[in-house]
Amino acid sequence: MERRAIGQTGLSVTPIGFGTAALGGMPDTYGHDVDEETARATVRAIFDSPVNLLDTSRNYGLGRAEARVGAVIRERGGLPDGFVLSTKLDRDMDNGRFDGDQARRSAEESLKALGVDRFQILHLHDPEHARDLTEITRKGGALDTLFRMKEEGLVQAAGIAMGRIDVLLPILRDWPFDVVLSHNRFTLVNRSAAPVMDLAAARRIAFFNAAPFAGGVLAKGSATVRRITYQDADDAALAPIRSIEAICQRDGVSPGALALQFSMQESGITSTVVGVSRPDRVAQTVDWTRQDIALRTFEEGISAGYSSEDPEVGRVYVPG
Repeated sequence: MERRAIGQTGLSVTPIGFGTAALGGMPDTYGHDVDEETARATVRAIFDSPVNLLDTSRNYGLGRAEARVGAVIRERGGLPDGFVLSTKLDRDMDNGRFDGDQARRSAEESLKALGVDRFQILHLHDPEHARDLTEITRKGGALDTLFRMKEEGLVQAAGIAMGRIDVLLPILRDWPFDVVLSHNRFTLVNRSAAPVMDLAAARRIAFFNAAPFAGGVLAKGSATVRRITYQDADDAALAPIRSIEAICQRDGVSPGALALQFSMQESGITSTVVGVSRPDRVAQTVDWTRQDIALRTFEEGISAGYSSEDPEVGRVYVPG
């Protein structure tokens, strides 16, 4: 696969990457658990694929995702050559604290869990769920600490990864990020990340588009997954999904391939990050990038119906 540069950081990534939230075992979010060996086998499959980007986080599965990724890194004797590992600074999951000391603590825990001595990409994660946003943004706060770690050479590319656009945009304007990661907000059924993408392009910040399958339903199908962006969905909410499925069935196309290629063709997206929970999903995702899709199918599919509103405004976040 081609590689796309992340600013002047010296890093470059493939047009798709793989996310590991489900590999931490988060049944409250994904509706199913993932055992240790399946998670490790999936990481091995990612390392053996043509993709060179893996994204994880300190709080995915309350530390399990990083631990499982780290186990395979140690098994392999280090990251594969040319591979880019992305992880995240997280708040204290017990009390929501996210000051500078917590950011430093989170970084130290990640280095230990992953078995690496520095970060290629390190994002500040989910500030909207912290107890006090000013702990993050004030002098000496979590963001100051992130950029200080970059100055120290501990971080190669500094990023922010989060959901709520109204919280993200002011932070993105005020800090010199190398990359921004948004999830569930640029898909076939939602385009609310468009203002973030425009700002990132104007400032030459790399944009990672995570969760292009709207929480899995566009990959697994509405007959199997009656949830959109990790929330239960009724027939009215699922109607655009089913319209897309009907178009794809008519033309012999996988809805997952359409959803993935829709993200990949967008010029403002540096890499599309796809969550996987089994080894076979890795090869399936790569195959979907290569599936031929007729122009008519593509145009009808991307116009089947989408919202520009925040898709998680009513979601009750449970970190498990």
